Amino acid sequence: MIRMCSRPEPWKRGPVLAALALLLGLLMLLYPKIPNRIGGLGSLVETFLPWFGLGIPILLAGALWRRSASAMIALLLPVTVWLNLFGGLLGDKSQPGSDLTVASHNVGAENPEPAGTARELAASGADVLALEEITEQARGTYEKELAKAYPYHSVLGTVGLWSKLPLSDTRPVDIEQDAGPLGDTKPAEVKLAYNRALRTTVTTDHGPLAVYVAHLGSVRVTPRTGFWTDSRDRNAQALGQAIAAERNERVVLLGDLNGTVDDRALDGITSQLHSVQEAAGDGFGFTWPASFPVARIDQILVRGVEPASSWVLPATGSDHRPVAAAISW
Repeated sequence: MIRMCSRPEPWKRGPVLAALALLLGLLMLLYPKIPNRIGGLGSLVETFLPWFGLGIPILLAGALWRRSASAMIALLLPVTVWLNLFGGLLGDKSQPGSDLTVASHNVGAENPEPAGTARELAASGADVLALEEITEQARGTYEKELAKAYPYHSVLGTVGLWSKLPLSDTRPVDIEQDAGPLGDTKPAEVKLAYNRALRTTVTTDHGPLAVYVAHLGSVRVTPRTGFWTDSRDRNAQALGQAIAAERNERVVLLGDLNGTVDDRALDGITSQLHSVQEAAGDGFGFTWPASFPVARIDQILVRGVEPASSWVLPATGSDHRPVAAAISW
């Protein structure tokens, strides 16, 4: 009896749980304020932001075990913030009917089965197919296996586009892979060998469609630099400037951007184009790593056209999963 009477009331139980719930909610609410200058911490949080929601059921279990009313009330903050950020992704927003299907895949430089990957992608039925991370050794295989399904194609460096519709005005896009004066001294033919972005025009029944294919720089997590994104960020800024100069009002960007649409480093791109997954997808559409995807870094972004549906294709021999979308005029 003495022990029962000495137990704290429900409102006084679990103060640590309540504090953790409030901190979680504030973290998700104020994540744009997290500075990037400290080891790229802001971009790192933005990359895995949806996964912070896993803290909610853990804290809920603790609150129920402690019978803490204060912790339960405090949990309303992270629940509300998470649903406001990502609740719209939980339902299927796809619509029937479309004019064109596009797809994109980082096929992986270490892909042991490029022929099988090409056949799987051709079987997807995409009208326009972008590939990133094409090696010189595998290029011929992709060209051979995709030739029947796609009569038009162009490969510039490590990126390429295959299409059932005619292509024109294909050219590399300078995304500043070479930083500093040293890069300016390299001949164009040398730069083309490792080019990672292109722009072309697809001729459709509804008029010309500008299509960009891009593979932005990789990111690294190291003890010394933290979340290192220097080359990715530089590439993203240059690509955003190229898109801003695009005169065609209908634009599709396909590629491995090595970042999510929540990452502030891609603001120069996402402020001009919107994600087909957010507009017409079902779920988060995670693409990397292929074995257990935890982030969507492979993107299809558009302007001037309407996304009808968006989905992730089955895994291939790459460490990324392919993405596809149906669009309408």
